[in-house]
Amino acid sequence: MAAVAAVAIFVVAYVLIATEWVHRTKVALGGAGLMLLLHVSDGERAFFSRDAGIDWNVIFLLLGMMVIVSVLRQTGVFEYVAIWAAKRARGRPYRLMVMLCLLTAGASALLDNVTTVLLVAPVTFLVCERLALPVAPYLIAEVMASNIGGTATLVGDPPNIIIASRAGLSFNEFLLHLAPFIVVLMAVFCLLCRWLFRSAFTYDPDRAAEVMALEEREAITDRRLLAQSLTVLAVVITAFVLHPVLHYEPSVVALLGAGLLVAATKVTTEQALDEVEWPTLVFFAGLFVMVGGLVNTGVIGDISKAAADATEGRLALATMTLIWGSTALSAIVDNIPYVATMSPIVADLVHGLGPEGKVLWWALALGADLGGNATAIGASANVVVLGIAERNGQRISFWQFTRYGLIVTLVSAVLATPYLWLRYL
Repeated sequence: MAAVAAVAIFVVAYVLIATEWVHRTKVALGGAGLMLLLHVSDGERAFFSRDAGIDWNVIFLLLGMMVIVSVLRQTGVFEYVAIWAAKRARGRPYRLMVMLCLLTAGASALLDNVTTVLLVAPVTFLVCERLALPVAPYLIAEVMASNIGGTATLVGDPPNIIIASRAGLSFNEFLLHLAPFIVVLMAVFCLLCRWLFRSAFTYDPDRAAEVMALEEREAITDRRLLAQSLTVLAVVITAFVLHPVLHYEPSVVALLGAGLLVAATKVTTEQALDEVEWPTLVFFAGLFVMVGGLVNTGVIGDISKAAADATEGRLALATMTLIWGSTALSAIVDNIPYVATMSPIVADLVHGLGPEGKVLWWALALGADLGGNATAIGASANVVVLGIAERNGQRISFWQFTRYGLIVTLVSAVLATPYLWLRYL
């Protein structure tokens, strides 16, 4: 009975989010409340369970980075980068999109993808305003590039951290096995953007000429604060990369960095918190509780086990089932709780198949990370970008994102299949 209630609540919530009849934050809070009211979950599991509760590491990582970005915004550095990018692209819309996507993907390989989109989104708003371009296509392309680029490394996407912890995989192993494919996929994605967003590439020579005449250095309004902010950001990024050595969670690093920045500068607490996307953080909390209800009642586990049982110990079949199944499920539920649920099952499969079974970890990573591009709530970065867009008066609907995301995800999975087959099977 609890499983039926959990599925019913989640399906109704998903429909409301997809149709946007009710604001997604209200839906997430209402769904989480019903899960608790009907005892599908409880306070202990919702707030303290690692597998079936709110992932506070994600929440506080977002909070810390939002504060850092809020302080950075006051220096004028985003205006600087926006003018620089527009000038290097010579005002050409498609060239600009490719530049921003490659920048986002590269940064996402070193930072987590949520942090990257928090840094890139303000630049995108400014450069699109300068060139009179619609901002939504650029934000959508960037968040997809972020999810793709983050797949390449251990620290690039939160599911990869979960996989590495469970499987004992190193940073270099992720680079060796996933980065080569991601480089190829990014090249294909940039070509795909030319077709997907073709209606957004309207070149305005007058606007382009105005931008080319600008001096980006004049955009910096507070050089001392900029130096302080960039120093703290560099320390935070270094700590992210050195996570295997330092053993500090990214959320702890982000909060320490935010606290240090606010304490060491003239920025007030009110100014630092002004840019925090509180509705987005609340949405994540509610979503985690709802997905936790599916975990508590065994729904996600049953689906995953059924797929595992169907493979009957055959490596090739298990690999193909895992990558396509993970792609499909990560489009529906956030890929973080999905990977947390699926990783113990994959560990058992790998143990039974021997050394060759390690390919299943790469299938899980590719399916979960790239499947997150399919829908507006498939990955954390997607939700963050939609929240930023809404806050800035440029609302992106669920289906506006998803109609592009489904195509990109299908192409990604189609390309990943022969890569896994030819390299490992």
